[in-house]
Amino acid sequence: MKKRLHVIYSGTVQGVGFRFTTENIARELGLAGWVKNLNDGRVEIVAEAEHEPLREFLKRIDEYFQPNIVDAQIDWLEASLESSDFGVKF
Repeated sequence: MKKRLHVIYSGTVQGVGFRFTTENIARELGLAGWVKNLNDGRVEIVAEAEHEPLREFLKRIDEYFQPNIVDAQIDWLEASLESSDFGVKF
């Protein structure tokens, strides 16, 4: 069953390649959704897929950006996107 993952990362997560790295990881795992910078310096992600690829997605982001991430607000929801692609929102 597909799930929706909504995450807001805070820390030094802008200006370090966070969005583009996240996009590459998501595409490797076949996720749908988007990533974007917020005006307050945080990064927001919405991703949809089966539960296990989403868990792997979070793991890879944490491994890659562990020194940059101070906090992650993670919410698991029911899937609702109609897109099958993942991209960067500006």
